[in-house]
Formats: sequence, structure tokens, C-alpha cells
Amino acid sequence: MTRATRVRALLALAVLALSVYLAVTQPVRLGLDLRGGTQIVLETRDSPTAKADRDATDRTLEVLRRRVDALGVSEPNIARSGERRIVVELPGVQDPKEAAQVLGRTAQLTVHPVLGAAPAPQQDTEDREKPQGAGKQAPEAPGKSAGPTSHKTLPDASGTPLRLGPPALTGAEVDRAEAQFDAESGTGWFVGLDLRGPGERSWAELTGKAACAPSGDHARRAAIVLDEKIISAPQVDTSVACGTGITGGSTRITGGFGQEEARELALLVNGGALPVPVELVEQRTVGPTLGAAAIASSAQAAAIGIALTAVFITVVYRLLGALAALALACYALISYAALLALGATLTLPGLAGFVLAIGMAVDANVLVFERAREEYAAGGARRGGTGRPRSLRTALTAGFRNAFSAIADSNVTTLLAAGLLFFFASGPVRGFGVTLSIGVLASMVSALVITRVLAEFAVSRRSVERRPRLTGLADEGRVRTWLTRRNPDLMRHRRRWLALSAVALAVAASGIAVRGLDFGVEFTGGRLIEYSTTAPVDADRARTALGDAGFPRAVVNTSGDGELTVRTEELSAAEETRVGEVVGKLGGGAEKVRDELIGPSLGDELRRNALIALGVALLAQMAYLAARFRWTFGVAAVAGMAHDVLILVGVFAWLGKPVDGVFLAALLTVIGYSVNDSVVVFDRVRELWAAARRTPFERIANTALLQTVPRTVNTGIGAVFILAALAALGGDSLTDFALALLLGIGVGTCSSMFTATPLAIELEARSSAPPPRPVARRSGGRPAARGGRRRGSPEPGDNGARV
Repeated sequence: MTRATRVRALLALAVLALSVYLAVTQPVRLGLDLRGGTQIVLETRDSPTAKADRDATDRTLEVLRRRVDALGVSEPNIARSGERRIVVELPGVQDPKEAAQVLGRTAQLTVHPVLGAAPAPQQDTEDREKPQGAGKQAPEAPGKSAGPTSHKTLPDASGTPLRLGPPALTGAEVDRAEAQFDAESGTGWFVGLDLRGPGERSWAELTGKAACAPSGDHARRAAIVLDEKIISAPQVDTSVACGTGITGGSTRITGGFGQEEARELALLVNGGALPVPVELVEQRTVGPTLGAAAIASSAQAAAIGIALTAVFITVVYRLLGALAALALACYALISYAALLALGATLTLPGLAGFVLAIGMAVDANVLVFERAREEYAAGGARRGGTGRPRSLRTALTAGFRNAFSAIADSNVTTLLAAGLLFFFASGPVRGFGVTLSIGVLASMVSALVITRVLAEFAVSRRSVERRPRLTGLADEGRVRTWLTRRNPDLMRHRRRWLALSAVALAVAASGIAVRGLDFGVEFTGGRLIEYSTTAPVDADRARTALGDAGFPRAVVNTSGDGELTVRTEELSAAEETRVGEVVGKLGGGAEKVRDELIGPSLGDELRRNALIALGVALLAQMAYLAARFRWTFGVAAVAGMAHDVLILVGVFAWLGKPVDGVFLAALLTVIGYSVNDSVVVFDRVRELWAAARRTPFERIANTALLQTVPRTVNTGIGAVFILAALAALGGDSLTDFALALLLGIGVGTCSSMFTATPLAIELEARSSAPPPRPVARRSGGRPAARGGRRRGSPEPGDNGARV
């Protein structure tokens, strides 16, 4: 065992040991879409007296934290997102009405002196210009004088408009508020207030001044105002002396409260007023049964997908394939541990990203093994097809070295797409970007470290060296054998391929123009509610019933047995209840399993961010590929990506599938997969062209395409196993996601071969840039031959066939 292998082995053991420790000791943090609960997103707004900046949002967050704690929700999570948004997660809360009402209220509590009954509305403007002493008011307390000041008019509980003076005290001067029941006097529930410091003195002054007014006069009242509404305006008792007022620092708020109303008011007063107003921009509720079913189905899909993929690569690559399957199990452990170490939240789309990244790990292994097969076959060819070919270990080492650039480039482009998802997406879809990024990095460790350690150890055994076919490297594989025998010239008809691509784009564009796009609630704003009904409900029947109930624009979809989704504009609490009653009547009973509310401002923002994410993805990929390869390759690859995006969107338009946040995640992932295929082809083009700079580029491209087809086919089959398991077992919420990726991988594979490569040939024909310079490489311990080509490297157009 070489020193480098020992270092890699120690590194692999250290990573695995740390991963096991984290997996055993750290609990996973599940998103609300997996464990059930409510997520509320609030956005701070400017008020006439305060600007909703980062500092105001932070102070608002602390007030909301106190309110949530008072609600008694276990393990809540409150965090600021950006400068003005606050995300509140309430596990286990299935009816978010009360929580949203408590969190969204500004709760500005003030206590005002009552100057008297308000005059007629037409005189209100004139009275606002009079000094405070005008009109009916309380007599002055001894030692006090009145001055001119403005006042407001608000109705009391009976509807009588009252003219109020400036606030004498605010909620900030309340030490504690408590909901209490008065059983002795029979007045029912009230809120007791304990005042502190200046509040105690201000209350005594306010009530002392009011006590100077005659009994029954409005001016003998003190108005308690919450958010510009009088919630109580009690008379000062006749036992209170004029000028002395109520001392002791205690008082009560009465108003015919029920128990819940008194408790909510006490909670708001104790939590304090919000520094700035807030607006509800997003609300998601998931029932616990849906979350548990999603975990079970996704875990089952992951297990079956991994098992099928492991069997496939074992059949194709034999011993090395089995070792790669073992490395895939290590990949799953490392990804899970990284998720725990970062404290990331695992969401349902994130779980799909976790499973999908297995395909990236498979791709890296396939790239290495296919290059090792080529190196092993080339070693035998160097000896004229006779004698012993190069050793398994040398071929494997060369395979890892030569495949590294393609692996690195393809993973970087996928990370670009995942990063865009994290920055531009919202809700659980952001979790997909996180887990996909973790999975891509873990796949690098799995393929380049763990698989390499296991494979090098295996091929160095004498029993294996004597049976090279056991490793899978001595067998070129059926796809490569077929290509070697037929040697097709695919690029001879490149303009025909480009014409077919143009036809496919026209069909997709016509679907968008004719059928239009069914944007999800994330992009349009509104309410989406999913019900589980006792009996199946016909969508047309439900649509008609909801129209008769006053919801003619409701969009109804059914899936499976007893699953019904209603998408409408924003609904009030009463309207939402009415929708539930209609669905329950049709289905013989209905349970709400998911509820999403997206405000119009957030919908516009998400739609704008989706377009920005797609545009930035295309430009970033083009810039990276142009820097790593040539501008012609970058333009060709990005054109292939745009081709894949448009076709996928067009297919969804023809099928009437929703275009939502999950579809955006699939679309950006397809971009990553598409560019991966192009990167692998162009990496081989660069290598071959640098070795034979005088060979026509068309011939170079065709040879590179044929040499990389086995990798494309084997990687695609591995990904299809995983996505088919997700589509069949991942539940309704992941079916469209898996369908989009299945279509995208098929279209992306074709576009890299029959769109990007032919386009690169056409662009190179018009480019004056010289071919790339040869890169000296060491292969099997021998320096590169003069002229930059390795000895024995196949000539362009030579696909490895030997006689």
C-alpha cells in the first residue's frame, strides 16, 4: 500500500467515524412538511413613526418570541430572513388562525382620558381645531391647567363616539397582565394590570382628573385602546377622590371578555407592542399524517432506488461496482451527518435532493471506471494486442486521474444550480438546494476517496490480479463493444439533429402559447388547501359545488383516492370554513392535511426570483464553461440547457401540470444534469483535440461523443432507477418532481449529444481561435510523449477496436 493510499484510507476512516458519531448523538431537525405544524412568514412594514429596517425587525422578532412562548407551543423556531422578514415555525399547530391573529397584531396599548362625547361628524373637524378646554370635559384637577392639543375620536363598545385626549400611559409601563375571573361580582373574565414606575403615577393622575367629573359623565371614564380600538372605557368609581385618583399601581380591564379573549389580551400586553406593523405574506400548514406518510414513502423510495442502483453498477462493473455500492452507503451516512453538523432542516424536497444526489455519486464512479476500462484496453493495445496489458492498479490510477477534471466541472455546475435555489427559492424548496449541495460534496468524497481506497486495495490482491475480468475493467461493456463494431459517424448529420431540436422547441413553445402555464400558488399568491376525504370526489362536481358556494374561480385537482386540492384567491377564516364544509359534504367527511397561504407581494417576488434564478443559472454556467473550456463550448452548452428548459416547460404546459416551487427545483436540477453531460463530452473533446491539433474538429467531436456514450448510458440508467422509485413511491407531492427530472434527464442526454455538440461544431467552424495546447500528463509512471500526446493514446476517430 502506497503512502498516498494510506493517507486516503486514514482520511476516509476519520470522516466515517465522525459521521457515525454525529448520526448517533445528534437528532435530525425535520421541517414542518415532515413533522406537521404551521409556518408563518411575516414582513415588517414602515409606520408613520418608524422605519422597518433591520434593527426594527430584530426588535419585532423578540416581541414575537415572547408571544409564541406565551402560546405554549413546544419547540417553536423564530428567525429573521433577510432584512424585513420573520419566519415563525410552530410544530404541531394545525389551526393557525389564533396564532396568526396573535402574532400579526401590533398590540399598541394606550390609556387615554375621555374628554367627552364626540360632536356630530360635520363638527368634528372644527372641534379638532379647538383647544382642549372647549366642549364638555372634566373639570381641571387642582394645580393643573389645560392647554391646546389634538385629540382622536373612537367609538366605545356601545358605539358611542368618544373624544380622547393624548395617551396618559402605554403598554410599556405595564409590569404584568393576567387573565382573571371575577366570581364574586359576577362580571366574568377581566384582565388585571400591575403598573410600574411612571405608569403607576400616570394612572393615579389620569383617574384623579376623571374623578372630578360628575357621576355618569363620559369625562369620568378612562379609555383603554388597543390598536386604535377602544376595548374598555370604565367609569372611575365614586369612591375615588378628585385629584387623588387610584393608587397602588393595580387596575383591571373589563369588557365582557370570554376566557380566550381575556387570555389573548393578557398575552399581547405581556408580550409588548410591535415596534412596527407586520403583514402576513406566507402561511403553510401540514398535518402530522401527511408528514409521517411523506417520510415513510420517501425512505422507502430511497432504499429501493439505492438497492436497484447498487445491483446495476455491480452487474456492470462487477467487483469494483460492488465496492462502489458500499461507498454509496458511506455517502448516505456522510450526507446525513453533514446535514446534522450544519443544523440544516430536512424538508420533503430536501429529502428528494438527498436521494437524487445518489445519482451524482454514481456518475463520478461511472466516469472513473469507464476511463479505467479505456486505460486498461489501451495498455494492451500498446503491446500490439499481444502479451500482458498494463496492470489493473495502473489502469485504475489513470482512470481516477483522467476523470477528475470532468467530475470536478460537472459537480461545480450542479453546485451553481443548488446555490441559486437556496438564494432565490422559498419555503421547503430551499431545503432541496441545501441537501443537494451537501449530497454533491459528499459524492466527491465517496467516489474520489472511499471508492478509491477500496478499489486500490482490491486490485492489489494477487487473487484479483490473476482474474482481471472479475474487476470489470477487463471487459469493455456491451455499449462500448457495440460502438466499436459499428463506429457510427453521428456528427455527419449534425444539421439534421439541429433541425429536429428546432422542431421540438416549436412544439414546446406552442404548448406554452396554446395551453398556457398553470402557475402554482407560490407564483400567483392565494390559498391552497389539500383535503383527505372519506370517499373519492369528482373534480368537476367539486368545482361546481364551490362555484355555487361563492368561489367560481376555485381551481380543483384530485389525486389518488380521496385526495383533493383547492386553490383560490385569499380567503377569510369564514370563507375557508365554508370551503371545508363543501368539500366535507361531497366527500362524506374531510380532513385538512395541508394549507398554504401566499400573499400577493410574495407571489410577485417569487415569480420574479424564479426568472432571475433561471437567467443567472444560464449566464453563470456559460461563464464557467467559457473559462474552463472555450467560449464556443460555453455557448453550445448553455444553448443545450435553454433547449432542455423550454422543452420541459412546454411538456408541463401540454400536460396541464402545475408550475410551482417544486417544479423550479426540478428545472434547476435538470440544468445541472444537462450541463454535466455536456461537460463530460467537451472535456474529452479538449483532451483529444489537444493531442491531435491538425485533425478536423468534426472528427474530434464525433470520437469524443462515442467514447463518452457508455458513461452517459450507465449514469442515466442509475438515475432512472432512483427517480422511478421516487415517482412510484414518493407520494403525490413528489410525483411531478420526479416526472420533471425523468423527462429532463432524457431530454438533457439527447441535447448534449444532438444539440450542444453539433452546435459546437458549427460555432468552431466560424471561430478563428486556435486549438487548445496539449497538456503534459503522466500515465503509468511514463512522461507524456513529445508533442503532448501520451504514447499509445488512441488517434481521434480510433474508438479502440483491435484485430
